[in-house]
Amino acid sequence: MRRIGTWIAVGGLLLGAAACGGGTGGSNGTGGQTKAQNALSVGFVAEPANLDFTSTEGAAIPQALLVNVYEGLVKLDNDGKIVPLLAEKWDISPDRKTYTFSLKQGATFTNGAPFTADDVAFSLNRVKSDWKLKIKSQFDVIEKVEKKDDATAVVTLKNPSNGFLYALATRLGAMFSRTGVTDLANKPVGTGPFQLGSWKRGDSIQLAANPKYWGTKPQLTAVTLKYFKDATAMNNALLTGGIDVISAVQAPESLQQFADPNRFQTVEGTTNGEVVLSLNNGRPPFNDKKVRQAVRHAIDHKALLDTAWAGRGELIGTMTPPTDPWYEDRTGDYPYDVAKAKELLGGKTYNVKMRIPNLPYAVASAQVVKSQLAQVGITADIEPLEFPARWLDVVFKQGDYDLSIINHVEPRDMGIFADKSYYFRYDNPAYGKLLAEADQGTEQEQVDKLKQAGKLLSEDAAADWLFLFPNLIVAKKGVTGLPKNAIAESFDFTGLAKQ
Repeated sequence: MRRIGTWIAVGGLLLGAAACGGGTGGSNGTGGQTKAQNALSVGFVAEPANLDFTSTEGAAIPQALLVNVYEGLVKLDNDGKIVPLLAEKWDISPDRKTYTFSLKQGATFTNGAPFTADDVAFSLNRVKSDWKLKIKSQFDVIEKVEKKDDATAVVTLKNPSNGFLYALATRLGAMFSRTGVTDLANKPVGTGPFQLGSWKRGDSIQLAANPKYWGTKPQLTAVTLKYFKDATAMNNALLTGGIDVISAVQAPESLQQFADPNRFQTVEGTTNGEVVLSLNNGRPPFNDKKVRQAVRHAIDHKALLDTAWAGRGELIGTMTPPTDPWYEDRTGDYPYDVAKAKELLGGKTYNVKMRIPNLPYAVASAQVVKSQLAQVGITADIEPLEFPARWLDVVFKQGDYDLSIINHVEPRDMGIFADKSYYFRYDNPAYGKLLAEADQGTEQEQVDKLKQAGKLLSEDAAADWLFLFPNLIVAKKGVTGLPKNAIAESFDFTGLAKQ
């Protein structure tokens, strides 16, 4: 949920078919290793409902398809730096309002259509006209997109924007074929190194190498994204050879199973996924700031992290991860203080509905939150909802909840709190004003204003930030190219290999 994650993990996650999952395979014609040996199977949770991230919220779809199937003019590297992709380079006018992109030559879509500046104009204009997601407002700053020639696209902004180029590296900047958008939910058409091979709904998605890819060919012939509803089942699949990689460990306490360095490797880093205890600011009791503040004081975040996620992750205190330039540690704003929480509640007690996605981190965290809130007089009734469909409908779209827990994985997603119709229902014009000033100011003004925004968000107790989700990957020995940090929307398969 940028992502939401969403990713939100509201977002979501990814897929594959038995044919490419590492089973049997014929010779590749070289007399060497087989096609199956060049395939990789990766375990995920939260299968996407469809493959159209222009109309469906959540991070599951861009996690699977962005960079792998759909490419943008730019992308984020593993350090979060903006680097060229379909654009060889770009120039920015002195007034910071005009971006001129020089495009890669020879790139084509999987339907055979060449990639040109016409597709840039089509794709970016389509965000405003056809996208259904709330995040499309990030492109409201675009005044016009023009084709200078086939290899040059010019984007003119209404005003300077520090966030524009970064937004281009997200799903918003994905390039679509003008003749390839008739069935985005089932047939993605991109310029990327992979294309959709098959989709076994409820089980897996297969991405096959694009034989006509314009750039450096991926080392893998296929990737299977295998979905599991149960952490134990995913662990067992890796232990028994059913998959090669667990993309995000769903039971950190189980890592000892993979301690044998002759068989497995563990990668641990960070993400920009804020695990948020969402408070519905738009209805009682959480339309009362004092009640929201009481919740923040009632949560022992260190104990929650240790109990729910085996101490893996990081405490943050607001909607900014340490990988962002404007990060400030806000964990001290609301120290664990049961007496203070009760004082803020003024002797009142509440019964609230905690509607959560049926995802491991949310279920585990909800039990701790329920126990801790009970100590201050807030009784939370936990109701797990099937994710993504039910959670997105009931909580995200309808806002029919009091408390929820979701991993917001979209990068640099402070802006979601500036939209009072977003499911938090947070409404503070001063916060939106800070974000607007940050976007149009100098780089230093951007940092300063966003620090102020993070502080305001925390002080208002617009939500509670339980912890920053860790990047915790377990894989078979011999799998290379695994990312230490996950700070973009995509799980990038292009650098992976299997020895």
